[in-house]
Amino acid sequence: MSNPFIKELEPGTHTRCACGRSKTSPFCDGSHKETAKQPLQFAVTENKKAALCNCARTSTPPYCDGSHQTK
Repeated sequence: MSNPFIKELEPGTHTRCACGRSKTSPFCDGSHKETAKQPLQFAVTENKKAALCNCARTSTPPYCDGSHQTK
């Protein structure tokens, strides 16, 4: 089971890693450039605590929807 990343997010645009190579996971550091994967950009309008998906099965990317709890 891959529990979500719990992060405090500030307003602005954030980039979620999709390749799994980032050293700053769950955020992109540009490591995907050697892969076919593309990071996911998402906007936050206010300070908030968020659960970011870590299992890649969510239906609400980049946010966790609890999919990691099912097989």
